[in-house]
Amino acid sequence: MTTVSRLRRALATSAIVASALSILTGCGSSDESGNTIRFALDWTPNTNHTGLFVALQEGYFADAGLSVEVLPYNNTAPDTLVDAGNAEFGTSFQDSATFSRAAGAQTVSVMAPLQHWATGIGVKADRTDLARPKDLDGKTYAGFGDPGEGEILRQVIRNDGGTGDFKSVILGTSAYEAVYGGQADFTVSYFAWEGIEAARRGTPMRYFHYTDYGFPDAYAIVVNGNERWLTEHPEQARKFVQALQRGYQLAADDPDLGARALIDANPGAFSDEELVFESQRMLAADYMKDSSGRVGTQTREQWAGYSGFLFDNGLLSGPDGKPLTTEPDWSAYFTNEYLTAP
Repeated sequence: MTTVSRLRRALATSAIVASALSILTGCGSSDESGNTIRFALDWTPNTNHTGLFVALQEGYFADAGLSVEVLPYNNTAPDTLVDAGNAEFGTSFQDSATFSRAAGAQTVSVMAPLQHWATGIGVKADRTDLARPKDLDGKTYAGFGDPGEGEILRQVIRNDGGTGDFKSVILGTSAYEAVYGGQADFTVSYFAWEGIEAARRGTPMRYFHYTDYGFPDAYAIVVNGNERWLTEHPEQARKFVQALQRGYQLAADDPDLGARALIDANPGAFSDEELVFESQRMLAADYMKDSSGRVGTQTREQWAGYSGFLFDNGLLSGPDGKPLTTEPDWSAYFTNEYLTAP
């Protein structure tokens, strides 16, 4: 799990997994017809998945003649499950999708439910001494140990005129509490959940957005597909992706409907339902749609920007485990082929 992917949700995991299991349809494996499709979640159900639950609730998959199984989150990354053929599709992120494909995974991003970074550098709102990224020099970062995490922060600070030198402590899910309690100075927050949650609990945060300091934008969420399966089942792939895109589009156009679909599909999972609604409204307003109002689209420019940063900083390894020496063809990392026509 990477910086972008990490959604540290204070959820009742067991209840949610049980709920997710309850919506499984069909058996636990794909079929040769291609009409049964397994979708792997990256985490317990949350607002990054609303389009999937909307599509299920509205019957978009069934109308397309598809049976969709939602594979609950477990310790195996969706990229690994999809590459191994244990799922046809799964939730991923531009960074983890890049790491996986560079290492030889036969996966490709078929749509991007979130068009932009949904994370940024978070400091307590009352820290007047931390007015901009360069003020973080010499401070303590509460982090998660994700690949590329430190390089992103250093580059943002340097772009703002700092040195990028700071202390790091790997705290995982305790990082937020460390910042709230003053044991650390900054962390990386997910705006549409932890950001809202912090404000609602009376510990508001202030954020430095990466792109405000010259750092390339990235797709916070993508959907990865198994390339072999896509080649063998192009019609089913198109039907699935377009039904999923339709679900995300409806969740973006009517965020309250999207939030309600997520809650109804996972009864008892969310102790604070208003947080779900606020989260979905934020994602719909700022992150889900491209400049034309569509959801799902991807560009080579955006893939080349952030994934190119990972390559330029020597963070990508090939199938042999050695650092890549030749920049990949980023146009091979994604496709808009299965989306609906504009």
